[in-house]
This record gives sequence, structure tokens and C-alpha cells, in this order.
Amino acid sequence: MNKVNLTEKFSQFSDHWNPKVVGELNGQHVKLAKLKGQFVWHKHDIEDELFYVVKGDLDIELRNKVVHLKAGEFFIVNKGVEHRPVARKEVHVLLFEPVSTINTGNNAGDFTRNDLESL
Repeated sequence: MNKVNLTEKFSQFSDHWNPKVVGELNGQHVKLAKLKGQFVWHKHDIEDELFYVVKGDLDIELRNKVVHLKAGEFFIVNKGVEHRPVARKEVHVLLFEPVSTINTGNNAGDFTRNDLESL
């Protein structure tokens, strides 16, 4: 068991839309990611997904509204809900989701990351 310093972990990478695993508990991954630009529209049929903004501002676009998140805020996207994260400037996020979650859900493509790096 080790403590995790988020600032230190974020300093270890610079790529966008490529989550890094920093912890695991009860079948869940704790991931860090840097986001910039628009992601793809997607959904997760069996998993909820938590976005916690550590630094910056993030929009979670849903088909019927946009949820704007600032540092210190989080939003849970329920399973089956189509969404698209949008970061106009670089954003640092913590993600909490089941180990089985694929970042692009039902929309595999260039952004899909199957083998995640652990920090």
C-alpha cells in the first residue's frame, strides 16, 4: 500500500486521451488522464464512469445537455448514456471505473486504449 501524489503522477506523462492506471480496488481502476480537444461520442453499456476534474475545465456533452465541470468537481455518467468529453484547454482528470471499461466504449477507433500503462 502506497500513497499516491496526483501532482507527481500527472508530471510523469504528457499525452492526451491515454489514461494511466494509478490504483485498483474492488475491481475498479483509478486512472489519470490529460485531455485536450474533443473525444468521440460513445457509451458504456454495463459500466458507470466517474470524471473528477483535478485541473482545468471539462465539458461532458450529453445528447440533451452539457455538464460543465471545474477543478474539484465530478460527474458520473451512468451506464448506457451516450457522452463526449470536450476539453478546450488541457484538463487533468481522475477517472474511476470498472477494470473492464474500455475508454471508447461502443465506439472503437483511434482513441481506443486496450493496454493501459500503470504509473
